This record gives sequence, C-alpha cells and structure tokens, in this order.
Amino acid sequence: MTGNPKRPLSPHLSVWKWGPAMTASIVHRVTGNGLATVGAMLLVGWLVAAASGQESYDWYMGWATWWPGKVVAVGITWFFFQHLFGGIRHFVLDTGAGYELKTNNFWAKMVWAASIGCTILVWLIIFWKAL
Repeated sequence: MTGNPKRPLSPHLSVWKWGPAMTASIVHRVTGNGLATVGAMLLVGWLVAAASGQESYDWYMGWATWWPGKVVAVGITWFFFQHLFGGIRHFVLDTGAGYELKTNNFWAKMVWAASIGCTILVWLIIFWKAL
C-alpha cells in the first residue's frame, strides 16, 4: 500500500514531549494489563492449590507469604490503586473536563500521589494488624 504524500503524518511518541499526563495514561494501560494477567495467574494458582489439597495449599501460601510473594502483593496493590485513580481521571476526561494543560498535569501527578499513598496505607494497616 502506498502512502499519499499530501496527507500529513501522524505524530507519535518521538514527536511529543513526555509529561505527567502522557505518562499517567500509558501507566494506566500497563497497570490494567498487569492486573489482568498477573492477577489472573495468582487467582488461578490459588484456586488450583486450594482444590489440590492441604499440602498444595500450604505450599502456595508459603510462597505467597515469603518475601518475594509479599513484593508481588505490594506491586499488585499499587497496580490496583494506580489503575483505579487513573480510571477516575480518564472518566473525568471523557466528560470533556480537565484538558487544560496545568489541570491535566496536576491530576496526573495526583494519580501517582494517591496510588502510592493508598498502597502505603493499606500495607501499613496489614502489617499493623499482623503484629
């Protein structure tokens, strides 16, 4: 297929200057895919372990409560909050509000702050309850 030389070229990532809004949108997509794949794998693994008997379930829970499992759990928690707040931001943008550059960048930064803050809060509560 030959291109029409009179048509303008669509700009892509090498043309645009990276900013908080672009980063938040891309991370929103990445976290959605991560939640879908990693979350599904963890859920299916847990269900298979539960259905396979006490020994399998104990092995799975031993892995999940070991430090690499906790790192994955913290990451999934951050993915959840990042995707949640990014989705709310996109919902507001879909209404036509918040497209002014300063407003858009401000709320993109707030998505990061809220997701990190909520992740820390959730895990502080979890560790506090475990004591």
